[in-house]
Amino acid sequence: MKVVRCQWATNELAVKYHDEEWGVPVHDDHRWFEFLILEGAQAGLSWDTILKKRENYRNAFDSFDVKKVARYDRRKMQALMRDAGIVRNRLKIAAAVQNAKAFLEVQKEFGSFDRYIWQFVGGKPRVNKWKPGGRVPAGTAESDAMSKDLKKRGFTFVGTTICYAFMQATGMVNDHAVKCFRYRESNSKILGSRL
Repeated sequence: MKVVRCQWATNELAVKYHDEEWGVPVHDDHRWFEFLILEGAQAGLSWDTILKKRENYRNAFDSFDVKKVARYDRRKMQALMRDAGIVRNRLKIAAAVQNAKAFLEVQKEFGSFDRYIWQFVGGKPRVNKWKPGGRVPAGTAESDAMSKDLKKRGFTFVGTTICYAFMQATGMVNDHAVKCFRYRESNSKILGSRL
């Protein structure tokens, strides 16, 4: 029997990411920081581009160690600009460092980034019902609120579209198409019951 997936999962890397990670609720600050860097890097590019460069990002950004990234100086940022394995965009690299500093401030204030970020969906994933080929929004009231608050806290590359992609990737919303095999799996875990 053919496995039905979301239409965007069209190559081996995307299928693995879709089947194992996309939409799975994140509660680990290390993973939150990784997705924050990757989603910011993706702005204006395809997610496939970022998936292909993900391991290079892991190496270039000290395995997404937020404390180390927050200490990057101009010399380190210049070295990153010469790294062909990542997106060599000066603003995106500077944003990763700035966001690391802001991330540490959020952890200090809330105890964890996880505690802070989940408040935008009331502490549990939002379950949507998108039909295959249906139009999924680029942003919502929740991603608008998240974007506004992150910007207020000094984060950059966190517009509402980036925030919504961030929410989808980290399971704050279940945006698997209703016929996708992951939709039922995800909802069963969220709701604790069979659908």
